[in-house]
Amino acid sequence: MSMRLSTVILPYRRWNEGGRAPWQRAEELGFHAAYTYDHLSWRSFRDGPWFGAVPTLTAAAGVTERMRLGTLVTSPNFRHPVTLAKELISLDDISGGRITLGIGAGGTGFDATALGQEPWIARERAGRFAEFVQLLDRLLTQDSVSYDGDFYSAHEARNIPGCVQRPRLPFAVAATGPRGLRLAARYGQAWVTTGDPKLYENGTSEQSIRAIRGQAEKLADACAEIGRDVAGMDKILLTGFTPDRGRPLESLGAFVDFAGRHRELGFTEIVVHWPIPDSDFAVDEKVFEQIAMEAPAQLG
Repeated sequence: MSMRLSTVILPYRRWNEGGRAPWQRAEELGFHAAYTYDHLSWRSFRDGPWFGAVPTLTAAAGVTERMRLGTLVTSPNFRHPVTLAKELISLDDISGGRITLGIGAGGTGFDATALGQEPWIARERAGRFAEFVQLLDRLLTQDSVSYDGDFYSAHEARNIPGCVQRPRLPFAVAATGPRGLRLAARYGQAWVTTGDPKLYENGTSEQSIRAIRGQAEKLADACAEIGRDVAGMDKILLTGFTPDRGRPLESLGAFVDFAGRHRELGFTEIVVHWPIPDSDFAVDEKVFEQIAMEAPAQLG
């Protein structure tokens, strides 16, 4: 399977003041997909402009034609499966069936308390994630759903006409722990990882490769448990959070080397952050565009 190159575009600019341009340019450069983060605010951008993921993707669908679009990732932190399903069905329709739902358990950042709740402990977060994915799968594949779970409920929730993509739009499940990997194996058309966060500050590239290989092996085990061939599952690496940080985007050669080492681990898609001046994602835009245009051919 050939490796695809995608990008994630942060929604920090007004649409008519530069916000639309990266989406249009990403399609011109030939990116397989352009994703955005589904947060209410995020890290160093917390006290500046930040826009919603679903309206942003809706606008992006209107100014692109071929490129896939999606979240990387949505979480239960401030979403409910019933309302999210309706938005996703609408977005899939507007885009002509180009939406991928990246979905994860969420963390303990700003989104975790924005609705006034206390941050969920790890066990509750994992339990909510499991129920969130299972219910969302039903909502996106059935015309009417009733459900009474530990965390979420639905009463005759109607989702007609369903997704353009059948049986539903694809899930890209972000997971590294056993429970999340089992969800990915059962419900995911793709698996997403950012590597091992414990290695970000002081780890090495070699340690990161070993850690990611271990994650991939655990995913394979989870697939084997349910009789699924992991080889048929897309594997997505969101870059920028391994010890390599921004170094792979310093040159075409550096990126091809980085991506090639992860292709050997079975990854089918590499996602890079769209350049943002004066941030952790500040890179030479000319080099970035060269990577976008030339790296996929070199990676095969």
